[in-house]
Amino acid sequence: MNLFLCYPKCTTCQKAKKWLDENKIDYQERHIKEHNPTEQELREWHQKSLLPIKKFFNTSGLVYKSMELSKKLQTLSEDEQYALLASDGMLVKRPIIVSGETVLVGFKEIEWEKIK
Repeated sequence: MNLFLCYPKCTTCQKAKKWLDENKIDYQERHIKEHNPTEQELREWHQKSLLPIKKFFNTSGLVYKSMELSKKLQTLSEDEQYALLASDGMLVKRPIIVSGETVLVGFKEIEWEKIK
């Protein structure tokens, strides 16, 4: 079963959910703010995604901006970054789809075709 992490009020998440439904892709939905990812999940997803850890941060989010993370992020260790992401689901870029060994962050339809 695919795991779909989203924030229901996010328009990009809404588009991704609509795309999943239209393509008849089964998924378990998880509200990223109410059930934020754990450090262990983030480590696993980061490794599978092959993306830099910075791509897991919601750089346009209010929490990211209020914490001035654009200035601080490069000084944090990877462990500190995982802990920070796990502390607040609103810091995590969304949507995320976890499909077996594939982890996609953000919604780009052409990339999501991989999970069909």
